[in-house]
Amino acid sequence: MLHKPAAQSGPDHARGYKSRLGVWMFLAYAIIYIGFVALNIISPLSMEKIIFLGLNLAVVYGFGLIIIALILALIYNFACSQKEKELNGADNAPSPEVQ
Repeated sequence: MLHKPAAQSGPDHARGYKSRLGVWMFLAYAIIYIGFVALNIISPLSMEKIIFLGLNLAVVYGFGLIIIALILALIYNFACSQKEKELNGADNAPSPEVQ
């Protein structure tokens, strides 16, 4: 296995943007998750109700939480990559001496 030197990196000018975006996405997901927990506490029998293709609300909501988490991760990755390209621009250009 061929190992190359680690890529040089400089300051991350998108750090603040990535932090804010991550916090807002976490809060959005937390609200959805709190809804799941609250529904289980307030009305546990409602989780037995058949919702979709013979699956009950608990299963559908649980899979929904997983899918939402994956979608948020993809959005976060895309948004952060775009912001890094925009703000870091020339800072990320590889130096000619590293090959």
